[in-house]
Amino acid sequence: MTEPSPPRATSPRDKIRSIHDLGVITETLKAAGETVVLAHGVFDLLHLGHVRHLEQAKSKGTRLIVTITADKFVNKGPGRPIFSEAFRAEMLGALSFVDYVGINHAPSAETVLDEIKPNIYVKGSDYENPEEDITGKISSERMTVEKHGGQLVFTRDITFSSSALINRYLDVYDPPLRDLLEQMRANDGLNRMLSLIERIKDYRVVLVGDAIIDEYSYVRPMGKAAKENILASRFDSREIFAGGVVAAANHLATFCREIEIITCLGEEDSYEELIRSSLRPNVKLTPLYRKNSPTTRKCRFVDPAYTRKLFEVYYFEDSPLEAELESELDRVIRDKVKNANVVIATDFGHGMITPHIIDVLCECSPFLAVNAQTNAGNQGYNLISKYHRADFICLDAPEARLAVADRFSDIADIIQRKLPEMVDVPRIIITHGQHGCITFNRATNEVTRIPAFTNQVVDTVGAGDAFFVVTAPLVCAGGDLDAAGFIGNSAGAIKVGIVGHRTSVEKIPLVKFLTAILK
Repeated sequence: MTEPSPPRATSPRDKIRSIHDLGVITETLKAAGETVVLAHGVFDLLHLGHVRHLEQAKSKGTRLIVTITADKFVNKGPGRPIFSEAFRAEMLGALSFVDYVGINHAPSAETVLDEIKPNIYVKGSDYENPEEDITGKISSERMTVEKHGGQLVFTRDITFSSSALINRYLDVYDPPLRDLLEQMRANDGLNRMLSLIERIKDYRVVLVGDAIIDEYSYVRPMGKAAKENILASRFDSREIFAGGVVAAANHLATFCREIEIITCLGEEDSYEELIRSSLRPNVKLTPLYRKNSPTTRKCRFVDPAYTRKLFEVYYFEDSPLEAELESELDRVIRDKVKNANVVIATDFGHGMITPHIIDVLCECSPFLAVNAQTNAGNQGYNLISKYHRADFICLDAPEARLAVADRFSDIADIIQRKLPEMVDVPRIIITHGQHGCITFNRATNEVTRIPAFTNQVVDTVGAGDAFFVVTAPLVCAGGDLDAAGFIGNSAGAIKVGIVGHRTSVEKIPLVKFLTAILK
């Protein structure tokens, strides 16, 4: 005797269920002899192509479930999704041939497929050739479907791109960004940038710099203490991340074939196990050890409501390296950079990169990219002027102003005239927060401004490092600075949506980001 099917939902909102509930519903439907079809996507701007696709999907079975990607996992550029997950779900529920709708609060469809276990999983014809799938997900999704006894089916009908329609007809970008995107489309910008990204896939990159442990202690402010003039907070939880040069290396892991980190850890409180467990598979760690010192740790006390940082405490030893350790670091750098395509100095100014080590980097690096960072531990002492030469430097605007001791000049004048007078460097990018970035190519004396791509900021920690390390090999590969800066802004836009170093910037999401905004 077959089990009765669940009653059909009547209103659009009634059709919206949790992924877990949809798994239970599907099990009941299949036991009653029905064929369950699943379609999954973003469905940001519902159009005729979607309607035809879902109509065909329904024809493959008796019940149709549509799941959508939750807002926080939609990686299609600034201002996306246009419609919130609740609105997108309700729009789909309004279609009479859609039986149920769910919101997937995970980054990939495999989670949905494992929970719902449909008889048939339907995708559009643009996914039919796995070689053209930039996400690389369709093969794993097929395996997941078939693991549960289902099959993958492709629909063939009229197709549109939601991203292309949004870019063409909806005014979702600020005028400067809109103008830049139109210019990039006219100049085949997408293909230029995708080709440039592919050009670095076999690169070997060596990163030299400070390892930093970024600790987030989440505390809930309670108010002023009754008897003292201090703010009292209640501890909630904490996260500990491998930051500094380690996080920077992980950002490059999916772009380049081989990454090696040369850094110093403390013999006391080294956090080496945490650091090694954080490394991507193709990232190699070559550590040296400072005696009687900890690995640099920065503990930030954070209000979890809006990831608002209250204050931070440094645990570090920032005096210059002792002579013996400096000599060993000299030897290691000379040995490791010989076969590198790019050497990246992530100089946080915490004592590791001494004047002598700077000379070694400048002398031995086949292509040297440098960021000399200003932070609370080194303000005024860690300037890019320490480096007499580099092939590429990337600074933020305050770092550039400090280096040339100029608070008020236009940033274009600083990048075009003042910085090149201090450092022998042919290519410079200055990141400028909400204003995007500015690039300078000494060969052409050209300055280009590239607007920011997002104003949705969760956490700025590490965003500049992500921009820097992703752009460095692109510049080495001969990429135009406007393309490198555009890609760097995209990497930064992705990074500011990540708390701490929970995840890294990756090649596939970045390519999807570029593709979505330039369609």
